[in-house]
Formats: sequence, structure tokens, C-alpha cells
Amino acid sequence: MVMAQADSDQFAHIRRMRDSRFSHEIASILPGEFFVSAQPMIVYTVLGSCISACIRDPIARVGGMNHFMLPEPKEAASDSWGESTRYGSYAMESLINEILKRGGLKSRLEVKLFGAGKIYEGKIDVGARNAEWVLGFLKMEGLTAAKVDLGDVYPRKVYYFTDAGRVLVKKIERLKNSTIFDRESEYASKIQARKQEPAEDVTLF
Repeated sequence: MVMAQADSDQFAHIRRMRDSRFSHEIASILPGEFFVSAQPMIVYTVLGSCISACIRDPIARVGGMNHFMLPEPKEAASDSWGESTRYGSYAMESLINEILKRGGLKSRLEVKLFGAGKIYEGKIDVGARNAEWVLGFLKMEGLTAAKVDLGDVYPRKVYYFTDAGRVLVKKIERLKNSTIFDRESEYASKIQARKQEPAEDVTLF
């Protein structure tokens, strides 16, 4: 009960909702957010070129999901593991560290990746760059993805069951409005603005 209260306090800003199709409460996350729970819950998001990592410890039965976009470097030559990947790194590290704090072990983590769709016109495939980065990140950290659903040209709706590791994915073939584009564009703009600020220290796991 204490752990449930801690989860609730830390993620109080995350919108919660109910769906008659599911028995668990749903936490809906937006770009730049993540959610972790030691109680059975569902984490939901909608992805365009962004990526969500769904991660859990199946023994401790604690898991969560993030939603992140990696900023485009100003110059192709500067595309490295530096400032251009800072926010993707932060999103992955934050999610994993919070799972470990709740009793998870890194060696037991089950990782599933979704998103990175090519939903924007133009030569630059933001989704492909995001996919390449996150796969490289897992390799660098000694983690292996149990499921990878990255790429294609469709946005995705993702429902992740934190205790069982089950994932429901629906590819959106027809967009009714520009909500996904607008959210990701706004998020990308915020990332670019924050790149001008001093970097914060991040605890690596």
C-alpha cells in the first residue's frame, strides 16, 4: 500500500482514465512523459515518429512505459552520442531507474519497443533515426528487446499492461485530424529550446 501511494504521488500529473474493455486503470502519457507502477495498470499513448519503450521486471511485477523523441542535430556531422541524444537517454534511464527503485533487477528486464513511424513528408526520416538510436542504446546497456515494432508509415496506439507485459497495438491508417503531428511538433520545439539550457545531471544505472 505504501508503494502504491508513492507511485500515485510521483505520477500525480499523469492523466488517469477508465475503459469498460479493461479491468485496470489506464495512465495516459504524452510526449516527454513516462509512468511506472508496482500495481497492475495499463499505460496508454499514441505514437507517430516518437518511440515508447515498454519495460518490466516479470518477477517483481513492476513495469512502465515512456514516450520520447530524439532531437535532430543541427549538423549531420555532429550526430553522435552527445547532446543530440540527451533526451532519449534521459527518458530511458528515468524509466529503468524507477523500475529498479521498486524492486526490479536490470538482468531481468523485459523490453519492448514501439513507434518510429515515418509520418512526416520529406527526405529526413525522424522515426528511422529514433529507431537506430534506441536499438543502439539497448546494445550499449547490455539489454535485448523481446519485441520490436518500429518503422512503417503509420502512427500507433499502444496499451501496455505493466504486470503481465501484454501489449495491444493498433496502427492508425487514417488520421482524422492533425493532433499527433501537432503534439510531436510542439514537443520537438520544446526540446530544441531546452538544448540551450545547461544540461542536468542524470543518474546512470
